[in-house]
Amino acid sequence: MLNFYKLMFFFSLISGTLVAISSYSWFSMWMGLEINLLSIIPLMSDSKNLYPAESALKYFITQALASNILLFSILLSLNLSEMIIFSHNFLTLILNSALLTKMGSAPFHSWFPEVMEGLNWTNGLILLTWQKIAPMILLFYNCHVSMFFLTIILFSTIMSGILGLNQISLRKIMAYSSINHISWMLASMLNSQMIWFVYFLVYSIISINIVWFFNKLNIYTLNQLYFTLNSSKMIKLFFLINFLSLGGLPPFLGFFPKWLVINNLLENNFYLLGTLLIIFTLITLFFYLRITFTSLMINFSENLNLKTPTFSFSMILINFLALSGLFFCTMLFST
Repeated sequence: MLNFYKLMFFFSLISGTLVAISSYSWFSMWMGLEINLLSIIPLMSDSKNLYPAESALKYFITQALASNILLFSILLSLNLSEMIIFSHNFLTLILNSALLTKMGSAPFHSWFPEVMEGLNWTNGLILLTWQKIAPMILLFYNCHVSMFFLTIILFSTIMSGILGLNQISLRKIMAYSSINHISWMLASMLNSQMIWFVYFLVYSIISINIVWFFNKLNIYTLNQLYFTLNSSKMIKLFFLINFLSLGGLPPFLGFFPKWLVINNLLENNFYLLGTLLIIFTLITLFFYLRITFTSLMINFSENLNLKTPTFSFSMILINFLALSGLFFCTMLFST
C-alpha cells in the first residue's frame, strides 16, 4: 500500500519541477529546484532502498552545493551587472556548471552512480528521468555553441563508456548509460528544442521499460540477470530488445532520436562533434552488446523449477513499441 507521505512528496516533487521550468526569474527557478530537492529526500529515505541514508545524504550534499553555486551566480550577475571585471561568459560558465552538476553530467558525475547504487528501481527511475527535466530546460536559457559545452558533451560520452565497462551492477550500468544519453541530449540542445524533447521522451520510455523489467524480476546484478533469463525465452527476447534499443541500434526505437541528432548536427556543420559522438558511443554500445551476447550465445539450460514470471498486456505492448517504434516514427515524420 502506498503511504500518504510518499504520495504527498511525489506530487511536491512534480510541482517543484513545474515551478522551475515555468518561472520568469532565476530566483523563482532556484526556488523550484529547492522544492524538488527537498521533496525527493524523503522518498529516498525508504527501507526498500539498499543504503537509504547514504544515498539521501550524498544526493542532498551534491544538490545543495550545486544550488548554492547557482544562487551565487544569480546574485553575482544582479549585483555586478554594471561592472566590467566579471564578464558575462564567466557568470554563464558558473551557472551552467551548477545545472550540469544537478543533472549528473560528466565531469560533475561522480555522485550519480554512487547514489543510484543505494536506491531501489523506483527511486532510481525518478533519478534517471524526471530529475533531469528542470536542469536541462533551464540550460536552454544559456545554451549556445561554446568550447565549454562541446567539452562537456565529449567528456560525458567518453567517461560514461570507459567507466561503464567494468561494472557488474545494473544500477551503475544504467547510471553511466544515462550520462551517455545526457551528452546526446546536450548536443541536440545546441540547435533544436524539439529534437531534445523527442530524445528525452524516447529515452524515458525505454528506461521505464527496462526498469519495469528489472523491478518485476527483482534483479540488481549481472549474475542475477543471467540466472533469471534462463526461466523464459520471452524474458530473454524482451531483454534483448530493450538493451539494443537503449544502445540506439536500428531497427529499434532508440535509434530514432540519435538519427535526428546526427542529422541536425550535420545540417549545422558540426561534423567533428557528430563523428566523435558516434565513435565514443560505440564504447557504451560495446558493454550493452557484451551483456546481451553473453545471455544469448552461452548455452544455458532452462531451469524448470523456476517459476516463470507473467507479463501483463501493457508490458508486452510497450515492448512491441520498442521493437517496431522506429518504423512508426519514420512513417509519421517522413515528408
